[in-house]
Amino acid sequence: MEDVKVYMIANLQIHDAEKYREYEKGFFPILKKHEGEFITFDDNIVNVEGEKPMEGRIILFSFPSAKHAEEWYSSSEYQALSEHRRAGATTTLTRVSGLPPRK
Repeated sequence: MEDVKVYMIANLQIHDAEKYREYEKGFFPILKKHEGEFITFDDNIVNVEGEKPMEGRIILFSFPSAKHAEEWYSSSEYQALSEHRRAGATTTLTRVSGLPPRK
C-alpha cells in the first residue's frame, strides 16, 4: 500500500498542568522536525453518542505517512519529552490512516 497521510488523535486528562506545560513547550518543534502538522485541540468536547464518552482534551495532528509518525514517536527526542506528558497527563494516542489519493 502506498503511503497515505495519517492522523493522530490524542485524548488527555491533564492532572498536573505544570508538568504538562513542559511537554507543550517542546512538542511543536519536534512535530515540525518530523513534518507533522498540528490541526486543532479542544478542551470542551461534545460527545454525541456512545456508552464510554471521551473526557478531557482532544488533540488532532497529522503526518505525511505512517513512517513519519513512527519516526516521530520513536525518536529519542520525543521519547525524552514525552516523560513530561506522562507525568502530567493520562493519555490515549490513536493513529488513523487517511484515504489513498483517487486515481
